[in-house]
Amino acid sequence: MTLLQVRNLTKNYDGIGILNGVNFSLHEGEIKVVMGPSGCGKTTLLRCLNRLVEPSSGEIIFDDKDITAADVDIRQVRQRIGFVFQNFALYRHLSALENVKLGLRKLRGLSDAEATQRAIYELSHVEMQDHQDKYPAHLSGGQQQRVAIARALAMDPAVLFFDEPTSALDPLMAREIANLLNRLHAEKVTILCVTHDVTLAKNLPGDVLFLNHGHVEAEAPISELMQNHASENVRAFFEEKAPNA
Repeated sequence: MTLLQVRNLTKNYDGIGILNGVNFSLHEGEIKVVMGPSGCGKTTLLRCLNRLVEPSSGEIIFDDKDITAADVDIRQVRQRIGFVFQNFALYRHLSALENVKLGLRKLRGLSDAEATQRAIYELSHVEMQDHQDKYPAHLSGGQQQRVAIARALAMDPAVLFFDEPTSALDPLMAREIANLLNRLHAEKVTILCVTHDVTLAKNLPGDVLFLNHGHVEAEAPISELMQNHASENVRAFFEEKAPNA
């Protein structure tokens, strides 16, 4: 079943097109990776999809509803779209447990006891239950990433968006996050992941959406994109990344 369909999505800043007619779909239980050169609009795309940034035009059909419509309750939409930010966006003055509980109490209206139970479950899900009382400053980058994932999962979203999930991590931690994403995929979690990390993309199933100059230039498994693709831009991108792949 198609969960998300994007039709002719555009975003302009001061007359400059960042997204120039993006089209793609995402099915339930699918992982799709978004790649492309710096400045191609990857993060802007994610932010438009959950309306953190207002699109200039186009349609975003999420769960059979156009969420760009004026009468859409965007707070309800965002509760169904989990967003794991590049910088983790954890509250520094809250413990890992309290970071996960916050949305459950404020947005879902759970009691403290209910929120605690659910938060502990999700921290266990990402193997962070032993660190639940620690503050972000006392957690490694990979551990902070796991707490951010637990926080997103706790809201029971229909889809998880990841913005550069390994950019701040060393190779070992990055591999652990790749393993976690694969585990979530095995559990039928729907994922849209923006990354510049070719190693991560190679370790995830599903197609890569190659974004360039604000539009989708190619969509295929990464193995096909890396093997002398017909597009010169695709070839140049992966040739540049090849030494680190």
